[in-house]
Amino acid sequence: MVLIKYLIALTCLVISFSVQAKQVYTLKFASLIPPDTAWMKEIDKWASEVEKESKGRLKFKIYPGGVMGDEPDVLRKIRSNQLQGAFFTGYGIGRIYSQARVLEMPFLYKNTDESDYVRERMMPQIEQGFREKGFELLGWPEVGFIHFFSKHPIHSLDELKTRRLWLWQGDLLGEAFAEAANIAPIPLSIIDVYSQLSAKHGSIDTVYNSPFGAMALQWHSKLKYASKVPMTNAIGSLVVSQRFFKKLPKDIQALLKKTGKITGSTINDIARRDNEKSIKLLEKSGIEFMWDWSDEEFKEMLKLRDMAAKIMASSGYISHDNFEQVRKLLEGYRSRSISKK
Repeated sequence: MVLIKYLIALTCLVISFSVQAKQVYTLKFASLIPPDTAWMKEIDKWASEVEKESKGRLKFKIYPGGVMGDEPDVLRKIRSNQLQGAFFTGYGIGRIYSQARVLEMPFLYKNTDESDYVRERMMPQIEQGFREKGFELLGWPEVGFIHFFSKHPIHSLDELKTRRLWLWQGDLLGEAFAEAANIAPIPLSIIDVYSQLSAKHGSIDTVYNSPFGAMALQWHSKLKYASKVPMTNAIGSLVVSQRFFKKLPKDIQALLKKTGKITGSTINDIARRDNEKSIKLLEKSGIEFMWDWSDEEFKEMLKLRDMAAKIMASSGYISHDNFEQVRKLLEGYRSRSISKK
């Protein structure tokens, strides 16, 4: 009788181990990135690698091109467990951990070396901030330097104020800058931008995006002009919910973290390459890049940026301390760069 009980217990244990070993997890992952772009192909490659390396225990189901809605829609679906992960731009990041958006405050960086330096030093704090908000940060790909694009020429800030400027609806960073600049933008979901640009009497005639983003979303086909000087280096992220992440076996967690970081870095490199190429392609398509700011205009932009920073600090969206931390990092980097020359 004792032997029979022992055999039954052993059998149950073996079955339990077998079921656990074969358990398959599905990561439903959404993005605004259109399919068949180099960025999306890299995410597809990431999914294939994870499935292979996990021996089929973790599979991706990917929803590209905004089929799951705008980033607030995607975030709601992650929180309700309809989705488990996403590629978010700074707009979506701001709805998870708004302090991270200090990295894309307007008119901070002169080049990507500066943004890389600041990001690397801020990243431990940002990763922890995501974790405390219920998300695991897997990768950090840039969207790229952001320009204004318009149906009409833009020669100055005063002229920009006369345009029907799009604002990504609910973007508190954009709202703060618009308030500081005394601009009255038209808030819309990013999903509605193309249709409004296409309409004969659409509500907007001016937008902002990276050169690659303007092409990938086909906005450029409805526009004629762009600003030469970029506003900011826009951020992006590959994230997964902590609720899903914690259910994964430790080895799959480690695999997802390792491959996510590599994928984010690879997309970052691709984004920089594609944005440079896209400027040339946009010029060939007829887009005229204009508005080289004078020193006085640039000083005015910095004043507006600092006013926007105060607005966001008062609401707690981006703290004064975080903004000052980034400025000091930049000052230190630039002083060392000058001393090396």
